[in-house]
This record gives sequence, structure tokens and C-alpha cells, in this order.
Amino acid sequence: MGRLASRFKRVTGDIERLTALYRRPAGSVRLIAVSKQQGADRVAALAGLGQRDFAENYVQEGLGKIQQSAQQLPGAALCWHFIGHIQSRKCGLVAEHFDWVHSVDSAKVAQRLSRSRAGGKPLNVLIQLNLQGEESKHGVSEAELPALAEATAALPHLRLRGLMIVPKLEQSPARQRDVFRRCRQLCEALNARGLKLDHLSMGMSGDMEAAIAEGATMVRIGTAVFGPRPAAALRH
Repeated sequence: MGRLASRFKRVTGDIERLTALYRRPAGSVRLIAVSKQQGADRVAALAGLGQRDFAENYVQEGLGKIQQSAQQLPGAALCWHFIGHIQSRKCGLVAEHFDWVHSVDSAKVAQRLSRSRAGGKPLNVLIQLNLQGEESKHGVSEAELPALAEATAALPHLRLRGLMIVPKLEQSPARQRDVFRRCRQLCEALNARGLKLDHLSMGMSGDMEAAIAEGATMVRIGTAVFGPRPAAALRH
């Protein structure tokens, strides 16, 4: 696992360097290790290096790793994030087994997550934005955001924590920063309306610097930490 350790050290070092460069408070940017298509053994190895936050895109794949990790790492207190599109019929599984959901994009999904979480501590959720109107991606528009945020914040078993975005691939750092800046501004506008949002999930390997410069509190990093994904994976 030497390569895993070196990659992890490099990514965490980059986060610390960029946090200082853009005068963000030390420790204010949280690494979310995207373990999609990676085995539970690699999750365990990364957890052994000190990583605690892991993210999955597919429900069944994630559940398997959550269960295996609990057996392999008793008492490790890993935090599991769901970052993929949520099918309504799987809201119950997501609400029961994950600690965070980054991809709420409708009142229907929010309501089902809340109902499914009844009896436990509130589920931390983020609303997914699609500011660039990409048909291939999920998320709400800027115009739709205020109503969904108000509706989600009012649900009894959810805690609305902020916004998430997966922008278009851009080579220009300035263009990368533009969309992240707008996401931050929208979060600030919601807080001005009385919401108490404290997280921005934005930035991956190719645009992490721009995201941190514009206020990201969570960066979602996969292959830069784990290395190439295996060819086969359980996705459902």
C-alpha cells in the first residue's frame, strides 16, 4: 500500500498548502475520498492512514463497503457520504446507512429522506446545483434553489448544511473559479434569508485549487487518492 500512502500524503499536503495560500482557516477544507469502484480493503487501508470521510455514488456498492468496513474496522467511526443521483425507491437505504447526502435535487427526494430518517439523528444534506444547465447532470437551477432550500430546511429529520456542484470541465482557472464563486454567493444569499448553511461541496482533482480559493469546505477526490479504478464494479 505504499503508493496509496504516497498519494494520500500528496493530496492532503496539497489541500493544506492551498488552504494556507488562499488564507482559509487551517483545517477548514475536508477531504472526501471517493471510493467508487474501489474495494473495501482499500477503504480500510486508507482509513488506517487516518482518512475518515468516504463517498459513494451507487447505493448497493456503498452498502457493501459500509458493512465490510464496520467489520474490518470496528470502532473506526468512518463517515459515509452519498454523492450520486438518488432514486426515490432507494431513499430509505440512503437515509438509513449514510451520514451525509450531497445530491438532494427535489422536494420529493428530501421528503422521502426525512421520513426514512425518523427515529435517528438528523441526516446532513446538501442541495445539488446545476448552474450551467447541463442536461447530462442532475441538480437544481439558480431559480429553483431558494424554494427547495426552504422546503428542505423545514423537514424534521434533515439538517440542510449547504450546496454541492459538479461544474463543466474547464481548463481555465478563471472560468473554474467563476462557477464556484457563484455557488458560494448563492449559499451566502440563503444564509441572508435566515438559513444556517456551513458547507460547500465543490472541487475534484482537476479544479480543487479553484474550489478552495472560492470557499469549498469539502473536496471530493477519487483517483488522485486511490489510483486507477478497477474495470468492474457493482453499481446498483
